[in-house]
Formats: sequence, structure tokens, C-alpha cells
Amino acid sequence: MQPTILIIDDEKKLNDLLSRIIGLEGFRVLQAFTGKEGLKLLQQEDVLLVLSDVKLPDINGIDLVKTIKEKKPYVEVINLTAYGTISDGVKAIQNGAFNYITKGDDNDKIIPLVNQAIDKAILQYNKYLQDSKPTKHSFATIIGNSKAIQDAVTVARKVAATDTTILLLGETGTGKEVFASAIHHESQRKLMPFVAINCSSFSAELLESELFGYKAGAFTGALKDKKGLLEEAHHGTVLLDEIGEMSLELQAKLLRVLESKTFIKVGDTQTTQVNIRVIAATNRNLQQEAEAGRFRLDLYYRLSVFTINLPSLNERKADIELLVNFYLKDFSAKAGKHQPVMASGFIDLLNRHHWKGNIRELKNVIERVMILADSDILTADLLPVEFRYDTGDHSAIDLATIERQHIQKILSRSGGNKTEAARLLGIGLTTLYRKLEEYNLH
Repeated sequence: MQPTILIIDDEKKLNDLLSRIIGLEGFRVLQAFTGKEGLKLLQQEDVLLVLSDVKLPDINGIDLVKTIKEKKPYVEVINLTAYGTISDGVKAIQNGAFNYITKGDDNDKIIPLVNQAIDKAILQYNKYLQDSKPTKHSFATIIGNSKAIQDAVTVARKVAATDTTILLLGETGTGKEVFASAIHHESQRKLMPFVAINCSSFSAELLESELFGYKAGAFTGALKDKKGLLEEAHHGTVLLDEIGEMSLELQAKLLRVLESKTFIKVGDTQTTQVNIRVIAATNRNLQQEAEAGRFRLDLYYRLSVFTINLPSLNERKADIELLVNFYLKDFSAKAGKHQPVMASGFIDLLNRHHWKGNIRELKNVIERVMILADSDILTADLLPVEFRYDTGDHSAIDLATIERQHIQKILSRSGGNKTEAARLLGIGLTTLYRKLEEYNLH
């Protein structure tokens, strides 16, 4: 979302002019022409800053400051006046105004003041919300008591309060986007957008358009100007997931963003300025990639100002039972069912498994188990076949033998009912008949 600014001034031409000037800076602008209209909009909208004339038709703008602060103490107010006096300026500041400036003489001050006031308002709003209900994006939602995950949370909390660029390292499925979101929502930018983009999901050309936007006519099909995700995230945070997949050419453009906070849209000749925090994530060793010439070393150094290593699930197996119970509760609530209990040995098989897909794989396994379960007791035979024959020596597993034994077991459980057996196995009936013929089972 864009920061919202409310302008209250009965001079329509000046109100319109200020709205255009401030709107061009990327802010959302609301207009009111009386104090009463302004207070109504203040209640209806998420306003962070008010620019108010002192001489309004229905109320003194300096007195309005006090009313605004009583209703929403985090909102900042800048008073505008045609004829400034020292006494009015003192009273405005005493009432809580951010600043008191004279129209016309101080036009050059407007935009810098607006940016300063917005920054302060965001800090004030964060403080205002400190004791409110916990957000679903906070660090409190990261499950695990193991030292490995708690160490990662501790350092992430510390860096969240800063504006430092962060590099998240970890295997696929370890929760890099969850960490990035928590960092954003516990930062000074929490009211602004959090934009996540997976760099491996686009071709180099399409990724450039998505990140930087383009001007109308830049290429076939570009019928109108489009904002890129970096611009959409103005004043917020951008997560560049799978950053190691980005082309070297785009890496050079990203480096410019980190160094100067500017970029050039596709097909444009003018620079666009953005105020963003960048969090990058990857499952690759970027230093090795840089040494091999596949990643810019200078970009690596800019991204890795603060690096956080996220542990794999295999490094935090003590957390598996906690995670399983969380997913069981979540899936049960969504399905409108009672939360099932785990039979003896069920959790042992999960602990013994080698989790290549980490938390994402665990979540998928539990969802599958919940779908297959016919009762409130989760038994080992609901788990995928490899879990029950996982000895740790994966090279020694004869998958054909395991599959044959598993099909025999499920057929026995279903009393020979092939339709029911296919359902329990999670395969089509035709596939089951083909497997029966292949393994000479009847």
C-alpha cells in the first residue's frame, strides 16, 4: 500500500496543486475543503499525514491539530498558513504539529518535510500497534524450540529493526519467505508493501519488466506504462527469492538500485527513484557462484551485508513433532474435523526420514495423511511407502520390492476391494490393475 496523505484546504487551486505535487512522489492523496470533511476522512481512511491550512471555514487549523492527535496520536500534521506568526507557530507545535510553514515562501520545503513526517508517522504507528493483536507474519509464528531455529530467529529479530540489506541462505523449503515476511513486519517499514518475487519463475527479459516496469511502446504489447515491483514496493521491502537464478545483466541493474536507489524502466530514458529495503534469498552458495563467474562478486558483497543461515529440517528434528501438531490442528480446523492423534511409532518414522524438501515436504506429507485418514488415529500405513522402509541407507532400497509389499498390505487391509485399495494408495484404479499385473498379484 502507498502512504496516505490528507490535504485540508478550502482554496481548491492550492489543494489541487499540492495534491498533484505530492501524488507524483508516489503517495496516495486525499482532499478535504473543511475541517469537518477532513476529520471524517481521517476516521474512514488509514491516513499517516495531514497538511492543513490554518484558516479553514469551520475551524482553526491549529486547534484541528489537537483534535487529530486526540483521535489518532500517530498521525503527523503540517500546518500551512498564508500569514505566519510566531505565536501561531508556537501554539501549533505545542498542539503536536510536525511543522508550521508559510505558503509560497516555503514551497521547496514541502516534499522533504512530507518525507520526514511520513517516516516519523510510521515509527509512531508501529509503537501504537505494539500491544495490539499479534500479526500472522510475526516471528511468533515461526515454530520450533531447537537451538538452530531459535538462533536464526534471534539474529533476524535484531536486524529487523535496522534498514540493512539481508541475505537469507538455506535449502529449499526451509522457510526463507516466512523469515523475510517476519523481518518486514517487525521493521519500521511494516505499514508499507512487502513484495516477494521468485527470480527463477521468469525469463531474464520478463523478470526485468516485472522488477523495473516499462514505458508504453517499449516492446510489442506494451500499450501503456506499467510500474515494476520495485516501484510498487516504494517505502517497503522487496524479497528477491532464488537470487542466484538472476542473469548477470540484471544483476548489474540490481546493483545500481542498491547503490543509488534508482533504476531506468524498460524503454525509458529517465531514472526512477525508490526507497526500498532488499532481502535476497537463495539455496546456492553465492560466493562459490561468484568465483565461478556465474554471479557478480560486487553484488554478492552488497547483498550479504547481513547473512542469516536457516537450518534444514534434518538439523532441527526436535521440532518435527511441534510442526506436525501445528499442521494437524490447521488442516483439521479447515476441514471442520476433530484433530487426530498419532499412533505409536508414527512420529518416529517422521523423525527417521531424511527431509530433502524440509518444512514444505513435511507439510505436504501431513496434508496427504489427513486426506487418507478414515479415523481420528493416524497410523504408519498412511505415510508414503518410503517412510516405512527408510533405513537411512537409501542406496540399498529396492523400490520395486517395497512397492509390491505395500500394495499387498493395502489390498489385505481393504479386504481385496481394489477400488478402496486404489483410493488408499492414492492412485487410479487403472494404475492399480497395471501394478497388480506387473507384480503378478491377484
